[in-house]
Amino acid sequence: MTADQLITFAAVAERLNISRAADALHLSQPAVSGQLRLLQDEFGEPLYRRDGRGIRLTPSGAQLAEYAIKLRDTFRQAHAYRDALRGVARGTLRIGASTTIASYLLPYLIAEFQRRYPEVEIQTAGGNTGEIVAMLPSLDIGMIEGPVGADLPEGTGVRVWREDEIVAIAPRGHPLAERASQPGAAPTLADVAAYPLVMREEGSGVRQFLEQSFEAAGVPMQVALAVAGVEGVKEAVRAGMGVGFVSAMSMRHEDGALAQLSIAPQALTRHFSILVPHEGAPSRVAAGFLALCTGELTGAA
Repeated sequence: MTADQLITFAAVAERLNISRAADALHLSQPAVSGQLRLLQDEFGEPLYRRDGRGIRLTPSGAQLAEYAIKLRDTFRQAHAYRDALRGVARGTLRIGASTTIASYLLPYLIAEFQRRYPEVEIQTAGGNTGEIVAMLPSLDIGMIEGPVGADLPEGTGVRVWREDEIVAIAPRGHPLAERASQPGAAPTLADVAAYPLVMREEGSGVRQFLEQSFEAAGVPMQVALAVAGVEGVKEAVRAGMGVGFVSAMSMRHEDGALAQLSIAPQALTRHFSILVPHEGAPSRVAAGFLALCTGELTGAA
């Protein structure tokens, strides 16, 4: 039994899916399966069983997973400590970002950080807000757009970051788009709810924010279609399947086929958050990236 086998098992136990664990570990699926097979041989009994497209841990596997996750977290803490001693110029930075941030903000931040620190290896992971929160034990920085929630790993710091507006989108020529073209005629949530709604999938930050906004306004939210991803929502709206909601920043490079509609009487604004899993002792690499995000990192590297 080796530390690598246990770290691999921790990734599989958290995701209950060998293929996803392989992606997270940057290994091939056969390599992960081979390590699991050696580990099971070491223990002499099954640690997991196939369950549809994923796996289900046996009681023995569930117990081992607790030890494996603790070992993995200790290894990461030692890795972060090593990076801290080396300084920000070297090391590895693991960033997880929810969909809107990953698509429309993170590439620019990474490009600037790598310009300053070209020898830092950056690993990224994407998903909706709920998925990024679940990944926090294996990240240095988490960037989310939805409610933070209470189920964060112990020691996680939360930084309220930048403001973002959620806008309704509709095809050009849609009644809401024609109405919004008149001064002072921005639609309300009740106006939008009169049409079929295209929403992000459950667990996304935009979906959670809108559910809260509709509830606060006392307007029923009838979802005609749930779509994974921002671009999926935009394509469904282009196809005439309803009115959608996206971050205003995702509309920066649109070709004009969709109308962007702010909501009255008050625009729908929210804040992104940066989560720091090891806030008490972040690596210098993580601290440097956080400083770049918050505007505290200036000058040349």
